[in-house]
Amino acid sequence: MSSQFVLPTQPHQPRKTSPLSPLSFAVAYLVPLLLIPAQALGGWAWYLVPLFVFVAVPLLDALLGIWLYNPSPTETDVLLKSLGFRLLTWLYVPVQIVLVVWGAASINSLTLSEQIGLTLSIGICTGAIGITLAHELMHKTSRFERLLSQTLLLMVCYMHFYIEHLRGHHRRVATPEDPASARLGEHFYAFYLRTIWGSWRDAWKLEQTRLSKKHLPVWRNQMLWFTFLPIVVALMLNAFWGTSALIFFIAQSIIAFSLLENVNYVDHYGFSRREIRPGVYEAVNMSHSWNSNHLLTNCFLFMLQRHSDHHAHQSRRYQILRQFDTSPQLPAGYATMILLALLPPLWHRVMDVRVRHYHEAQSVAQNSQLTD
Repeated sequence: MSSQFVLPTQPHQPRKTSPLSPLSFAVAYLVPLLLIPAQALGGWAWYLVPLFVFVAVPLLDALLGIWLYNPSPTETDVLLKSLGFRLLTWLYVPVQIVLVVWGAASINSLTLSEQIGLTLSIGICTGAIGITLAHELMHKTSRFERLLSQTLLLMVCYMHFYIEHLRGHHRRVATPEDPASARLGEHFYAFYLRTIWGSWRDAWKLEQTRLSKKHLPVWRNQMLWFTFLPIVVALMLNAFWGTSALIFFIAQSIIAFSLLENVNYVDHYGFSRREIRPGVYEAVNMSHSWNSNHLLTNCFLFMLQRHSDHHAHQSRRYQILRQFDTSPQLPAGYATMILLALLPPLWHRVMDVRVRHYHEAQSVAQNSQLTD
């Protein structure tokens, strides 16, 4: 068996090229910009966003192919000092607020078909891009960036993700204790119900544990605030623009966090960490999450698809995330895999065999190492 399944000490560097510039990731802003012609044209044009994201992007992904480059140490230092990469993550916060408020204000003037298109489009913007950037920002040490992350999650009624993801998912990923890790053979809809409830429940438990250890008063419980603040936003939108605005806000939130949980399903499907002793698992490594190097989707999603490096180095900024030859690779980018996950028979036909083959290859490689 090839040694490519042995965890590397250095990332793969396939060919000489150059790192992506901030402009490469600015393409993500094309998605909300599609709402401008949608408003001008009306009718079917309100569906430009889902058509672009789930039809055009997969086709362009296949056309443009994969991008394997990893920045050198010198390039990494330069990339980290570039303010442009950070500005792209910060500027989306006011964009998302404007999108949600504009959608709530506009919903009453549209036909039912247009209302569905608007809600779906904004849900994709706040989910595919907004929550992706919330995820990027919550992992940083800066209070400012963490506040921006919470603001993005506030606009999709999913603020508990900030607690559960940082203190729960990253510690328990690829174990039975993690509600955000999909098991081999589990279809998306069963996972969806399990993770929605499990993540919310675990966020409360994590906060209660924190308060107990630090002897903090009840009002310091973040989950109280994270539950209360979205209700305030919903009531304000209802007060200004009525019940339709309230329904819109809830609906776009459901679309947004459903996209997040679909990505969670794709990211960790079928992988589990070895239990060393009861309740103690091996360290997270490059084999515990799916990756994709499809160029266009990585630009739109700020390198989220280089997920193994993210789990190994949580605070690493998106522009310097690396790909590793040993990480399991998805057959397509997230835009395609999200749709595939919605069709369980097809998903299992495509993915289950890949999980088994990857585990078998790893076992052979590990046994080979032991006999050398």
